[in-house]
Amino acid sequence: MSRIIRLLPLLLLPVVLGAAPEPKLHLIGDSTMANKPTDPPNPEHGWGQMLPQFFRDPAMVVNHAVNGRSTKSFIDEGRWQQVLDELHPGDYVLIQFGHNDEKLEDPKRGTTPDGTYADNLRRFVRETRAKGATPLLATPVARRKWDASGHLVDTHGAYPDAMRHVAREENVPLLELQKLTTAMEEQAGVEGSKKIHLWIKPGEYARLPDGRQDDTHYSEYGATRVAELAVQEMRRLELPICRWLK
Repeated sequence: MSRIIRLLPLLLLPVVLGAAPEPKLHLIGDSTMANKPTDPPNPEHGWGQMLPQFFRDPAMVVNHAVNGRSTKSFIDEGRWQQVLDELHPGDYVLIQFGHNDEKLEDPKRGTTPDGTYADNLRRFVRETRAKGATPLLATPVARRKWDASGHLVDTHGAYPDAMRHVAREENVPLLELQKLTTAMEEQAGVEGSKKIHLWIKPGEYARLPDGRQDDTHYSEYGATRVAELAVQEMRRLELPICRWLK
């Protein structure tokens, strides 16, 4: 009996270790990632809005992404500090910016690729790590922009490469969403890629009585496809958070 009692702590150890709280996956970014209102019915979805369905506990994903934000405005508006205040050791922060950093004509949002943009990414990375959490970078998703010969046009310039440089420099896992979404658009083709985005006929949605032709933001189908690509990248990188995927 005494031998059994001595063995009990060892037998219970896996149970204790398995009881560790699951991490949160915090998303920070722009409108392509953000949650969209659903009432009245809304055809627009951010890919971060569709990500929870791929986790065993959807509540693990906390989406802080907001329409129209850049790395600069996300910090200046105090949104980054709010994320930091919620972080716990073991959490993750997935960072995708670029669409609005490119708007150099707007002093509240514009950043230079190798200047403020890269500096802000480094800040996100280092302050995440200081809280005991893990930063993840994701290159900005592609826009649906075709040239006259039917080739997809890169609209992001030097920003994705600036992020890749920061990822190498800071040794941060990088989700290559720009390359994967570019391939997705090209595979769908000029007409097929409209399904990925918001090509809405007038009268189809009460929210959009005049319809809409939007080649940046996603339909529910498109957002789900991009979320699948993000999960694919997490698996490719063999991130520990994959243990909570379905």
